[in-house]
Amino acid sequence: MLTIPEAVAAQADAAVHKVALLRTPGLLLVRSMLAGAAIGIGVLVLLTAGGPLVVAGSPWAPLVNGLVFGVALTIVLVAGGELATSAMMVLTQGALARRVGWARAGGTLGALLAGNLVGSAAFAALVHLAGVTAPGTAAGEALARLVEHKAHATTPQLLVRGVLCNLLVCLAVWCWARLGPGTAGVAVVVGCVMVFITSGFEHVVANMTTFSLALYGDVPGATLAEAARNLAVVAVGNTLGGAVLVGAAYAYGTGPVAAPGTTPGTTPGTTPGSTSGSTSRTTSGEPAHATCPIVTGAAAARP
Repeated sequence: MLTIPEAVAAQADAAVHKVALLRTPGLLLVRSMLAGAAIGIGVLVLLTAGGPLVVAGSPWAPLVNGLVFGVALTIVLVAGGELATSAMMVLTQGALARRVGWARAGGTLGALLAGNLVGSAAFAALVHLAGVTAPGTAAGEALARLVEHKAHATTPQLLVRGVLCNLLVCLAVWCWARLGPGTAGVAVVVGCVMVFITSGFEHVVANMTTFSLALYGDVPGATLAEAARNLAVVAVGNTLGGAVLVGAAYAYGTGPVAAPGTTPGTTPGTTPGSTSGSTSRTTSGEPAHATCPIVTGAAAARP
């Protein structure tokens, strides 16, 4: 298991590669759309598996919803994708480690949110056309109740629920980064996600799919204005939870981080007396080469 400083260094490297994606907007769009769709899968299974329990008034509905939704974040971490909510933590740690600039980090986050929205809306359109959440179905009834619940939440409530949600999501990703892929990592991811779903906290990317489904299906209470209010407030809350409570909290005291395979005063990708490169791992488990556009001006890099 990585130590905290080692994990911060790995996340800082991941931040470098996320920012580098701005140079290839098509790739950034595809990968962020994939992440948005993956979270949409979690919303879908929440409605289809938990919907009958919600309609029946079962007290087990929140627990079941929480357990099945874990598949969404697991897909993002294992298959790969650029999810804005985990990037809130990663980019913050990269900026605090002085591996990326704050302005570039903010621009990257905005681009990821936009890509997640496009992917969520596209996935929701397919689900709507399939009739899975149509009126009269258990999933459709569960969707209507979910939207009603969100619409009745006050703005301060949405903000705090967003903070608590991404505290848990980023803890899951942080633990995954320290533990690495494996049974323990998956168990922590599923456990953290279960807590935020059963508690009714708010995830901006999940809500993108939820409101897209509701708008496509003309669900009562689902309006563009309400969707915009929810997404804007929850995004701010998620940013505070992920960037401050996890990203900054764990980066505190680690100081500036050198590029992997370097020591102060050496070229990124080399060690004293050596010209060989080294690699670290991104949050999704992909090897991330230290030589990348933001550091050396190379033509391409992996996120």
